[in-house]
Amino acid sequence: MPLPMIEPVELEDFFLNLLSAAMIVLAGAGYAGLYAWGKLTRRPGFVISAYASYACLAGAVWVLAETSHFEDFWRVVAGLMLIGYFAAPLAIWRLCTATHAAEHSEHDRPNITP
Repeated sequence: MPLPMIEPVELEDFFLNLLSAAMIVLAGAGYAGLYAWGKLTRRPGFVISAYASYACLAGAVWVLAETSHFEDFWRVVAGLMLIGYFAAPLAIWRLCTATHAAEHSEHDRPNITP
């Protein structure tokens, strides 16, 4: 018995769905870029802007979930995606600073030959 065709996005929601998907990509990139730039330059304004970009990302995910008619499992996936988007730049920044701190401490040691 063939399954019926499923149309998850209604035609009137298609543009909003497409726009929210694009906004997820742009806001995610903005969040990561602004966070890194704020940490590199030690300017908290960029970090605050990064969190504002993340808020836009969360809103876009909510719109995508609503217009795509996500249910149970897919809402959990969307929530996990938001957690991943939030944690990734923080974890990458910590990894980079830890890596470079160890790198600099090695190179800053005097070269003593016996």
